Amino acid sequence: MAWNPQGGGQGPWGGGGGSGPTGPQPPDIEEMLRRGQERFRTLMPGGMKTGRGIMLIVVALIGIWLASGFYRVDAAQQGVILLFGKHVKSSGPGLHWYFPTPIGTVFTPDVEKVQRTDIGFRGGSARSAKRNVSEESLMLTSDQNIVDLDFSVQWKVKNAGDFLFKIRGPEATVKRAAESAMREVIGQTSLQLALTTGRAEIETRMRILLQKILDSYKSGILVTEVKLQAADPPQAVIDAFNEVQRARQDGDRKVNEAKAYLNKIVPTARGQAAKMIQDATAYKERLVKDAEGEAQRFLSVYKSFKSNEAVARQRLYLETMEDILGGATKVIMDGKGSSGVVPYLPLPELKKRSAGGK
Repeated sequence: MAWNPQGGGQGPWGGGGGSGPTGPQPPDIEEMLRRGQERFRTLMPGGMKTGRGIMLIVVALIGIWLASGFYRVDAAQQGVILLFGKHVKSSGPGLHWYFPTPIGTVFTPDVEKVQRTDIGFRGGSARSAKRNVSEESLMLTSDQNIVDLDFSVQWKVKNAGDFLFKIRGPEATVKRAAESAMREVIGQTSLQLALTTGRAEIETRMRILLQKILDSYKSGILVTEVKLQAADPPQAVIDAFNEVQRARQDGDRKVNEAKAYLNKIVPTARGQAAKMIQDATAYKERLVKDAEGEAQRFLSVYKSFKSNEAVARQRLYLETMEDILGGATKVIMDGKGSSGVVPYLPLPELKKRSAGGK
């Protein structure tokens, strides 16, 4: 052994370390104590009972006691300092000193570890199946329906002093506050919204409300996330609920088809109505213009008649005869001819010939 070298010699305590007939011998305890007392006496002439000896002992004990006041706070921890059992302050990461026990006490809880609290279910890990807790998961919605809701709350310590001394049972406190907050949020949400598109809104409102409740308790807890795990109708009525959902989907489909037909028919009818209105407006304007033109023509004729009645009468007579005789077959006879021969001018045939020649 190291304290019994070959060939004899001194051991680490100054005693002989010779080997006996059966091998190495253990050190003599009494001899060790005696030698230690002699060395201590050399440091304190006059013995331990002298004033100097007592003073050195007291100073040594005080030094050891004061040295025990050093403590280290890791980066993920927060120091909580107590003075005579009362929380006075907190400290950050690093090496610190404070009055040792019994004057001061220091706790260093982990404030970065994210903890999880499940409400409405238990388990659900890779090794255990999920177990539903209906007493926590069944909640009443704003439209007087029941929803089976499972969710998790992730939280960590925000203020270690409040966390250690302001609340009792942090896990149970978070669970009860979370269940209460979720019931309030679901009580203001319809069933359809909770089951479909309202999950993100529910999670946000729930986190804000839960944080407000925990802050009112001065719990020192920070809610990092609220996650909805499942939102379903109760198992006892899930078949009837699915039937209602299918009927609602059929109703929505019919409504969408009706809206599509409406969007197709209404623009066509509006176009036809606009066309009819435009045609009527054009017809009205044409009649009005024709009437105005006739009135202007009549006024112009009347003015001409008033200015020269004889000429106007002759023109009217000629225009009237033109209108009367314009489409009739005409035969012109000379009244001065002899009685036996009737001069005849075939005007219609000449007209036809001239029209054919053209």
